Amino acid sequence: MDALTIHEAAATTGWSPRMLRYVERVGLVEPARSAAGYRLYGPAELQRLRTLRELLDEYDIGLSDLAFALRLRRETDLREATDAWLEAEAQPPADVPASDWLRFEREKHQRLLAALAQRTPTPTLETA
Repeated sequence: MDALTIHEAAATTGWSPRMLRYVERVGLVEPARSAAGYRLYGPAELQRLRTLRELLDEYDIGLSDLAFALRLRRETDLREATDAWLEAEAQPPADVPASDWLRFEREKHQRLLAALAQRTPTPTLETA
């Protein structure tokens, strides 16, 4: 089989080896593997990488945008939750008067941020 290694494919396509690994990890291009486990990029993968770059440039999107679009296609629950959120209209909870809605939302955000702060370790000199 005629194929390029990841470094040869990177030199040919302009994608870095690190980006080629990312593109594979998110499922946008799936190179074959050698018996030893090395990635092998054939003409189909090179074409896919070329047309990927063209798509990103034409629509001014990033790899993460396309990776998310792929997830939406593959994950029914995520697609349904996203569609529901996009279609939902904001309205106060049934037990919150409209006059208290702003206060309710601010307090809820404060609680969520406080919970997030407790889960996220504060950077130290060693980790910063």
